[in-house]
Amino acid sequence: MSRKSEFQQSNPNPSTKFMEWKSEKKLFEHWDREQEKNVATKLPFKFLTLMELHTVKGWHDNSESGIYANEVKFIGQEELTVKSFKGGLIAKGLYKEIKDDVKNAGGHYTKSVYVMLEDGSIANIQMKGSVVKEWGDFTQKTRSRLPDEWVIIKDFESRKKGRIEFTVPTFQFDKSLNAKAGKLADESYGILEEYMKVYKGSDNTPEAKPVTDDEDYIPNQVPDNNVDDLDF
Repeated sequence: MSRKSEFQQSNPNPSTKFMEWKSEKKLFEHWDREQEKNVATKLPFKFLTLMELHTVKGWHDNSESGIYANEVKFIGQEELTVKSFKGGLIAKGLYKEIKDDVKNAGGHYTKSVYVMLEDGSIANIQMKGSVVKEWGDFTQKTRSRLPDEWVIIKDFESRKKGRIEFTVPTFQFDKSLNAKAGKLADESYGILEEYMKVYKGSDNTPEAKPVTDDEDYIPNQVPDNNVDDLDF
């Protein structure tokens, strides 16, 4: 810790955008605080993966407010503290032990993927439902390539589950980092790592936009080696 940091009151999340896939619109959106509206990021969209974490998001009908939780690296070993903004604590414990309470309250598993954009800024992609599965299928056999190659989303695929039609982004590798991008990536990761050290084990949320009902949420299996029984 530096001398000046001793007097800082907080260590804000370094992400400039908190992005979600909008199935009907076939693109990513993030909440812009200055404009006070959702802003679209059209395809193609390119990023470098920095860090993958697990959390819970959703909507709590009883308190009419969003659901949030701390972020953890190992969801089978680290406790989640799940709350709603207006209703307080919903559940606390390992996800496999509290997932029924979480689901009954309106929450769902979310993969929180921190990425570096082409300009060197940090963003957060909040994946849920079928987008989690799509990402898991993409990275399952290619994880060793993630630190050194850009990921690009050029298109989407239409899917159907029962009567529900939806879309998912399609992930693919673009090209390897050059020296300049590699240096930016190291710097971005260092900033993110320092932030995580401060907030490790806390119940702070990186949510930067109002949370509304999850009409786009599609249940699906989460392909995660740390979890045996997630049914989203």
